[in-house]
Amino acid sequence: MYISRKTDLELVRWKADSKHKPLLIRGARQVGKTNTIREFGKKFENLML
Repeated sequence: MYISRKTDLELVRWKADSKHKPLLIRGARQVGKTNTIREFGKKFENLML
């Protein structure tokens, strides 16, 4: 079960920007960084886990 976060909207905005910079995800341990990126990755055609 995935709990959506405020970060999800920021990632969508990042993807939509044609001049986006490389994506770096930083944060404390066990706050859902990996799950957030996995859910975000589902919006792409080529997802390899």
